[in-house]
Amino acid sequence: MFKNKQFIRYAFTFIIIGIFYNFFYSGLQNDHLNILTPFLQSTYGWDDLTITNPVTIGALVTIVVYLIIGTAFVKYGVRKILVPSILLLALGCVGISFAGKSYTIYAISIFIVRIMVVPLQMGGFMLAANWFIKYRGRVLGIITAGSPLVSVVGIGLLTSLVGSYGLNTYMMIAAVLVVMAIITAFGLKDSPEEVGLYPDGAVVAPASENDESEETVSLKTLLADSRAWKLIISYGIFQFVITCMMSYMAMRYISLSTPEDIPNLFVSKALFWLSIGAASGIPMSYVLGWIDDKLGSIKASIVLNLMFILAVVPLAIMPQGGNGVLMAVWAFGVACMTGGVPTMHPCVTSYVYGRKKYMAANKWIMTIQAIPMAFALTFMGAFNQAGQLTTAYYILIGLLVVSFVTILSMKNIPDANAADRDYTKVEAK
Repeated sequence: MFKNKQFIRYAFTFIIIGIFYNFFYSGLQNDHLNILTPFLQSTYGWDDLTITNPVTIGALVTIVVYLIIGTAFVKYGVRKILVPSILLLALGCVGISFAGKSYTIYAISIFIVRIMVVPLQMGGFMLAANWFIKYRGRVLGIITAGSPLVSVVGIGLLTSLVGSYGLNTYMMIAAVLVVMAIITAFGLKDSPEEVGLYPDGAVVAPASENDESEETVSLKTLLADSRAWKLIISYGIFQFVITCMMSYMAMRYISLSTPEDIPNLFVSKALFWLSIGAASGIPMSYVLGWIDDKLGSIKASIVLNLMFILAVVPLAIMPQGGNGVLMAVWAFGVACMTGGVPTMHPCVTSYVYGRKKYMAANKWIMTIQAIPMAFALTFMGAFNQAGQLTTAYYILIGLLVVSFVTILSMKNIPDANAADRDYTKVEAK
């Protein structure tokens, strides 16, 4: 790959901007609610559901948005859809900054933000699937490090900025998003074939695509495919758990605060461990990508499932006032979880359906997965307001057992692009 200078120029541009895609996707999907919710509660007296209801409604709308955006990417190309989407995301951030006490402006703006983060993630996924096969896992492992970076620096930075500038912080976010849109428009291409290149910088077309079936991936064929349902169930649970975890971890720590934790347990102790643990967990995004490239997506998915346990169990058993060891394990698990799913979701979908059919299958898979994910905030908010947040975490652990069993049942699924993957050379020997 590094021998092809034209290819590597596009590849490096994508890797750099891809880190930002994942950083802002994770940050603006739900993570920023960790700071926004306490700020709005203390400033305007709004309760949990008042703050998160527009996000929940937005999440419901994204069920359709996944399908629309996926279809548009296939029909018109990634950049033609992604650039205006990023600009609309920036506009939503501007709206939050101007909202003040106006709940209407706040609700409309955060609704737009929740919807328009979807193309940011899907676009990055499709570009990675288009440009890489042999190095797909490792490249995704690098760019998806942007997600745990939110835990390492994003949440702390956002906490500090909101404390100093209030909602004007979202104007700064909007400015960065505009720059991202410009780079996407002029620095990237939808596929290597668009500029006379091949995936991974190869000099010939992928061998695994020579005998590829011409059958399209329709909703009917997908619903009749057991492989699709296994993907939907396992990674649908992952998406649901991430949304629950990342939107309510601050509130969890606040609920466990003691009078000695000033201003609260999240700020006084958990943020420190989040930075330390998440920093140590960031390399796991690349490790999962390496496992995917060398051993296959199913084995990498099993490892990812175990990493989820490290994130959820400590919060379920966390004592009042916190515990340093549990916080360190939790923070490491959070980094593995938030970086691992963006790495592995496109990998495992490409593994099952191949590069050319990736988005045709992915748009339906992510649409169905978005249905339970849309209710994640309501699920956590209801348990929190009932004073039963611990129970919610035990339910999440039960779901992860289901996903683990589902992934194990996928072990005999073949790799659609096996002829162009590293591990086929090992098997040949």
